[in-house]
Amino acid sequence: MTALPVEEMITRVHHEEWARVVAGLARRFGDIDLAEEATADAFVAAVERWPRDGVPPNPGGWLMTTASRKAIDRLRRESRRDAKHQAAFMLYDDTPSEPVGPVVDDRLRLVFTCCHPALSMEARVALTLRLLGGLTVAEIARAFLVQESTMGQRITRAKAKMKAAHIPYRVPSDRDIRERLPGVLAVVFLVFNEGYLPSGGDDRLRVDLTDEAIRLGRLLRYLLPGEAEVDGLLALMLLIDARREARMSRTGELVTLAEQDRGAWDRRLVAEGQTLVHEQLAATAAAGRPPGRYQLLAAINAVHMDAPAPSATDWAQIVRLYDRLLVCDPSPIVRLNRAVAVAELDGPAVALAELDRLAEALDRYHAFHAARADLLRRLGRSGEARTAYDRAIDLAGNPAERVYLARRRDQLGGGRTSRGTVCPDAKW
Repeated sequence: MTALPVEEMITRVHHEEWARVVAGLARRFGDIDLAEEATADAFVAAVERWPRDGVPPNPGGWLMTTASRKAIDRLRRESRRDAKHQAAFMLYDDTPSEPVGPVVDDRLRLVFTCCHPALSMEARVALTLRLLGGLTVAEIARAFLVQESTMGQRITRAKAKMKAAHIPYRVPSDRDIRERLPGVLAVVFLVFNEGYLPSGGDDRLRVDLTDEAIRLGRLLRYLLPGEAEVDGLLALMLLIDARREARMSRTGELVTLAEQDRGAWDRRLVAEGQTLVHEQLAATAAAGRPPGRYQLLAAINAVHMDAPAPSATDWAQIVRLYDRLLVCDPSPIVRLNRAVAVAELDGPAVALAELDRLAEALDRYHAFHAARADLLRRLGRSGEARTAYDRAIDLAGNPAERVYLARRRDQLGGGRTSRGTVCPDAKW
């Protein structure tokens, strides 16, 4: 086997097995920091040995065994050996030390542990992205629109706080689940987003992460039947993932929603997602409760996908849904998405005025500059549009998105302008 296939295999196995190994070691030992370090050591060993010895028949099992040995080696170097060695036997003990409880999946159990209320919401999400998805600090920083050094410090502090507070890796109680659910939903959605549109590296799409997020969403729905926001998140991910095959051109460029071949959408996923949206919105209304963030985002995507053609999109309904979303999530990004939808109703000049009020908050967000560039383009302000496209390209981490933005920039002045951009959260 040549070096290149082995390198590709290591990358794929890292995507598929990182969370499984970290979560398995954390369950058996109870120390998340040790689990992550031992898993990283195991992948280093794989990089060193697999090109020489070949990829083992069961890469995940090889990594779990190697990581377990690495963990014991680390424990033997600790000063408090006796206590640590006793704990290390848990690495080989398949008998659970407590009832299985409501969370039976190691990876989902890891999410709930990292979403402990002693941690800030941002720390919960960042730590779980690191441990569950194996994302780099740089990738997580992009997702949070912060500097890499800032995110590194945040993750380090979160781990230190977990140790200081003696936060256990254990089965969460029903009360724990309810308290931590908002953070868990945020984690799952960011894992999905990082797979759907990777923020760094050469991957244009990470199906392992989108599939993992949807799998976790289904587990949450099984765990919490009738929970409206869980159903809303699952519906949102299904509707977005249904467009997967239509999102990429043969040249590796992302294709906007308005330009996609709608016949290539996965109609099974579309139907499942739309059914969840309609059932949950109806149930929420019947109960006299306002819909939550994920329900509304799913509803927006459902409206987009109801349209047989882009020109048939009900933009007025989309703007109304954004107005409702602003009540529960008045963030600059939601305001950005609403402004681009407004452009389809009231024109690009009105939308641009709304976008410019968000410039300070979203200056480091590439989608802001991409949306602004498109509005300037439609207004015939080509010089300003080019500057905005350049800024968007500089900030964009996904290679396929950079190709798309570069093409749009290079078309400036080459003919009539088009209405090609839709809301960033439904853009692809």
